[in-house]
Amino acid sequence: MPPVDDALAELRDRDAVARLHDRDPALWSDDPEHQDVVGNRLGWLDVATPPSGWPERLAAFVRGVRQDDINRVVLAGMGGSSLAPEVVAELFAHRGRGAELRVLDSTHPAAVRALLDDADLSRTLVMVSSKSGTTEETSCFAAHAGELVGPQRLVAITDDGSRLQAQALDQGWRAVFTNPADIGGRYSALSLFGMLPAALVGADTSRLWERAAAMLERCRRPVEGNPGAQLAAFMAGNAGAGRDKLTLLTPTALLPLASWVEQLVAESTGKDGTGIVPVVGEPIGEPGVYGDDRAFVALRYGADQLLGADALADAGHPVLTLEVEHAEDLGGEYVRWEVATALAGALLGVDPFDEPNVAESKANTTAVLGEVGGGGLPEPEHGDVGALLGELRSGDYLSLQAYLPPDPAHAGPLARVRAEVRDRLHVATTFGWGPRFLHSTGQLHKGGPSSVVALQVVNSPTGGPPIPGRPYDFATLVQAQAVGDLRSLRDHGRRVAQVGV
Repeated sequence: MPPVDDALAELRDRDAVARLHDRDPALWSDDPEHQDVVGNRLGWLDVATPPSGWPERLAAFVRGVRQDDINRVVLAGMGGSSLAPEVVAELFAHRGRGAELRVLDSTHPAAVRALLDDADLSRTLVMVSSKSGTTEETSCFAAHAGELVGPQRLVAITDDGSRLQAQALDQGWRAVFTNPADIGGRYSALSLFGMLPAALVGADTSRLWERAAAMLERCRRPVEGNPGAQLAAFMAGNAGAGRDKLTLLTPTALLPLASWVEQLVAESTGKDGTGIVPVVGEPIGEPGVYGDDRAFVALRYGADQLLGADALADAGHPVLTLEVEHAEDLGGEYVRWEVATALAGALLGVDPFDEPNVAESKANTTAVLGEVGGGGLPEPEHGDVGALLGELRSGDYLSLQAYLPPDPAHAGPLARVRAEVRDRLHVATTFGWGPRFLHSTGQLHKGGPSSVVALQVVNSPTGGPPIPGRPYDFATLVQAQAVGDLRSLRDHGRRVAQVGV
């Protein structure tokens, strides 16, 4: 594959691998402001092996939880704080060694009630996870959970000096874990944000870190034998040749890993009008339904087969196969993808450690909430879906965004819409639950290529659980977030329609 070979040659010529491990910010930018951001975001290279004292503290905390007969953990967090924990919850839950882990990353009142209000919380620990300590959704989850469980059933993971840390200490929460500040959220899987949940579900954290350290050593090699550099060249080389829809083919067990990769790649590369568009959760189709903007990564897990992947390669589509033999190999996959994404950013000419457009939807949501007192939320629009789909052209992709309860009753019909659009129009499709996707692919939609065509699907929940300290409830919040992101997309000139259901 000449584009991939060219990308590898560029990495070699720029001495990119050595410069990454030497933490040279000039690898990504000559701009002093960007170099400052990069210089404070490379701590993930330090946690492929556990920092001193971490394994002992995690083990002691897990023992205490088990002694108190806690068998369920609700992790309240967004983006990087929730996606890595979802991976370990899927891969290790069947072993029955630890607590059940459920992730709360939707502000839809149905989701909040299902995990908190309507659940048996007598043996539940609520883990509030936020790097900044000011993430609005997470702050609302914490305020509401604090009304339902006592402080000894609350634990925080955050950066030192954050507002969340101060709140947890003032209120006497069970524990506060402070993470190194030089690790960004989407690169935090091997930090306390990912490893404390892993320990609680019963994963062997020592083996996860062992596999991570081994992969990091492999990712120091010259590019020809470097797994991270090879993946970076595949992603960026194909994207530069027009195949920017990085389609991940996975068995069901690895779907959460693909969702973690989706955030890592989308938020890291989707800016300055460029970016790699990760496509996750599409069923494998016949080779003819795919356009020439696709590149495929097939993730094989153990003995699971991915029927159809070989046919794609035979039809001329670029396909890279990665083998994940055991659940503990997850530690190595985190490192492989983090290194690859950082190097792909260098090849694309973007800073993979900032997220310049993420704050826009937050600001618009705040503005919408401020308007509530002056006349309420706007009614859902009745956008022309047919006209929107008619705007899809070769190289575009449909982003289906659902501000609905994240449950099978909605997931099934929406998945069928994706498959129908893909098969009929031969365009890539992506999907995200709102507001979860705002902390994953939201940056890409606004800062990445203009090939996005967005369909926002909303409903009008009422009577949402109250949020202590806020003049609005969760029903109002989720609707305001939908309106806020709709405005942000339109501000960027994106093709978008909203429909109410």
